Parts: sequence; structure tokens; C-alpha cells
Amino acid sequence: MTSDRKGLLLLISLLVLLSSGCGTRQVVVEGRFPSPLMEPLPITLGVVYSDEFANHEFYDEAVGRNESDWLVRTGDAQVEFWNTLLGGMFERVVIIKDHDTLHAIDAPIDAVLIPYVEDLQYTIPLHTNIKVYEIWMRYRFRLVDVSSIHDHDNGDISYYPTESFADFQLSAYGKTPTAFLQSDEEAVNLAAVVALRDAGAHFATAFERVPEVATWLQTIEDKTRDQ
Repeated sequence: MTSDRKGLLLLISLLVLLSSGCGTRQVVVEGRFPSPLMEPLPITLGVVYSDEFANHEFYDEAVGRNESDWLVRTGDAQVEFWNTLLGGMFERVVIIKDHDTLHAIDAPIDAVLIPYVEDLQYTIPLHTNIKVYEIWMRYRFRLVDVSSIHDHDNGDISYYPTESFADFQLSAYGKTPTAFLQSDEEAVNLAAVVALRDAGAHFATAFERVPEVATWLQTIEDKTRDQ
């Protein structure tokens, strides 16, 4: 075999080896999120989703040659899920996106909720065919008066989280409900959907128990009764 042919075969082998690397696994989280079965609170709630929240994603770089990088985008699912949950919990929900929506509001807003994803962690099944993934998420929620939402000449809005009258956290956990799935991506997606539903269950049951929230709700009830 000539040296040129040997060199060509070596180059082809290297290219095949490089192309067979694990690469990046990408998941855009999708799921079905039913509305909660509960009596809505008689509240008009404003909601501000920051760009970071609405486009939330996490990237995890592989640490070993046999592992993959992961890019999981949860932003669209986050917004869809919280819109559904809050829409079932409150009498009216107004999504405040910019200057126009802030000034198009035709009814008083009782408060504005600003959600954050503070942390997200996950575990993957290495060196096994059992596709069971786990995801932990930690949220922070701030309630502010609508007067704390400010608009600007370019149409953007800003807010002062330090002016919040309620500030609370909750954690959520999701685990792939079955190991018999077609792909790792599907398993990650299902774990994320379960984590979102878990977050919603905790929020729905804990919201009125937050001391500052309970005080605020009582104030609104007292004003309504006095009218």
C-alpha cells in the first residue's frame, strides 16, 4: 500500500471518529398543561415575564468522551404553563409585555407577579439503557404594585423587584415516569413537564399561605366588603 493511500485512509478514519462524537443533545420542552380545577380568586393579576424567563434554557457541557452536551430550552413551556395555571387561579390575568400593554389595561390591577427561575439541576443515567432522568427547579416569585412597573420611550418596561411586598420561593421536582421511552430527549422532556406540573401544584397550594400574600388578600377582601 502506498504512503499516499495510507495517509488517505488515516484521514478518513479520523473524520469518522470525529463525526461519531456524542455532540449536543437539544430539547425544546413541550407538554400538555391542564387548567387547575379550583375557584378563581377575585383578583386581577398582572404578570411580567422577563426575557430571561421567557427564553429560559440551560446548557450542560459534557465532561467525558462518552457523554453528550445538553441544551434544554424551557422558555416557551414555562410561559405556556404559567399562563394556564394563573389563568385558572385568578379571575383575570393581564400579561404586561411592553409600554403598549401597560397602558392598554382597562381595569385596575391588584398586583403584578414576576416569576424567576433561580436554579435548575438534572441527573442523567450514565452508562445504562434505563432512560430515567430527574430535574429540580427552584423558582422565586415577587409581587409588586403596578406602580413599580415603569415604561420607557423605546417601549420597554422595567420594574423594581426590591419594592416587592411579597417575595417567596418554591422548588419543583420532575422524574421521567417510565424508563421505556424511545429516546433520551423524550425522557428529558417528560421529566421537565413533570417538574413544571409539580411547581404548579406547589404554587396553587402555597400561594395563599405566604404571610405577606395572606395579608394582601385580606386587605383586598376588606376593601371589597366596604364598597
